[in-house]
Amino acid sequence: MRTFVLDSVGVLSYAGGLFIVAAGLTLVFGAMRLINIAHGSFYMLGAFLMTTIAGTSSGLRFWLALVAATAVVAAIGAVAEVCVMQRIYAKEHLTQLLATFALFLIIADVSLRAWGNQSRTVSVPGFADRKVQLAGATFPAYDLVIVAAALLTGIGLWALLTRTALGRQIRAAVEDPELLASGGTNLRLLRTGVFVLGAALAGLGGGVVAPQLAITPGMDAAIIVVAFIVTVIGGLGSIVGAALGALLIGLAQTLGTSYAPSWASSFTYLAMIAVLAVRPWGLLGTPER
Repeated sequence: MRTFVLDSVGVLSYAGGLFIVAAGLTLVFGAMRLINIAHGSFYMLGAFLMTTIAGTSSGLRFWLALVAATAVVAAIGAVAEVCVMQRIYAKEHLTQLLATFALFLIIADVSLRAWGNQSRTVSVPGFADRKVQLAGATFPAYDLVIVAAALLTGIGLWALLTRTALGRQIRAAVEDPELLASGGTNLRLLRTGVFVLGAALAGLGGGVVAPQLAITPGMDAAIIVVAFIVTVIGGLGSIVGAALGALLIGLAQTLGTSYAPSWASSFTYLAMIAVLAVRPWGLLGTPER
């Protein structure tokens, strides 16, 4: 029971942080068919901004810093979308990859100059800076905070996409953007809003997991690979699929680390291969027409 509890909490905590990031990535691809390598950069910026704004402080300042970091990353995403992304939406995927990879390298270099190459830390907020005991297992209370943040993010996205006019427009943009534009919708403004939301989710993901990580340059490259795997497994454009993909990768990573540490990184790719062998379009994706 103790091992089961520890593994379950580990899976949910890892999957929760991963889902927040992957949800933004799959949302942007679903609405705009944009392959955004720079999504990992927004995640890294969120974490680094937390080290600057919150630092070793906790309590209310941590939560204010989380809001501020998410807002700053969203603003950076807006600038990137207007200056770069609007010029490549209609281009082929290779052009999108090259353009967003160039943005990825630029942000990485700017971050290195701004924060240096030393690892940084963020303090856990006061009320979560303790241990929780359950069925003989002891784990950090902050793991539950990450799970709660992922649940709130998922519920918020579900409400946005299914209960609001903006959500209906986003879903329509996934199905037929040309028809949506012909109906009078400002497609450029909608795309900007979706991209900013995706960047904000990446920044939020980086900020939420910051207390559990050593924040260093290079974390952008590490997260973007795993986030793309989650997005592909779940099905490009599917938020629920991203949640299922994050759980599957969290399970593979946690069990791999626990029972086969030297092969842990391989479990993530094996899980992706197993899913794509059965459903090449992902768990909840649909075949491209």
